[in-house]
Amino acid sequence: MKQRKKQPIIYAFIDSQNLNLGTSKNIYKNRKLIYRGWKLDFRKFRRYLTDKFRIKKAFLFIGYVKQNQKLYKKLKSYGYELIYKPTVKDNFGKPKGNVDAELVLHAAAIEFPNYDKAVIVSGDGDFYCLLEYLKKKGKLGNLIIPNRKSASSLLRFFQKYKVFLIRDKEKLKR
Repeated sequence: MKQRKKQPIIYAFIDSQNLNLGTSKNIYKNRKLIYRGWKLDFRKFRRYLTDKFRIKKAFLFIGYVKQNQKLYKKLKSYGYELIYKPTVKDNFGKPKGNVDAELVLHAAAIEFPNYDKAVIVSGDGDFYCLLEYLKKKGKLGNLIIPNRKSASSLLRFFQKYKVFLIRDKEKLKR
């Protein structure tokens, strides 16, 4: 009797700020528009993660703002597991919650024994050490980058793992 190969357990670790701004912000170079932002549909994106990458759990790292309860409830209903970061206000009174440390801690320690492959969703070079670590441990699945124009040059070392969301924009936009 032939044994069926066990499906790998794949988790996604999503930098929500990088994903949101990376898809929605227009990018200019020398006053010329080089990237037109678009609105990502988070429900479609969760389905995309499951269908295309076989993601079992999707951890969405997000700054916590009390007034956003409706948004958090909606994201949970789409299938995201939310990991909150307390926020502080910047000089303009805008909430800031950098989730990089939480994402690294969950991917490299807290959830590490629970998955076979990790998909990291961010174009931020701050995750270089995490990507290097996951690659060395044989656990780096893919690196999903919101857009080519704002991806850190540090990520060039992970070329074979990269997937750019712009390729699937039509499927993922609101």
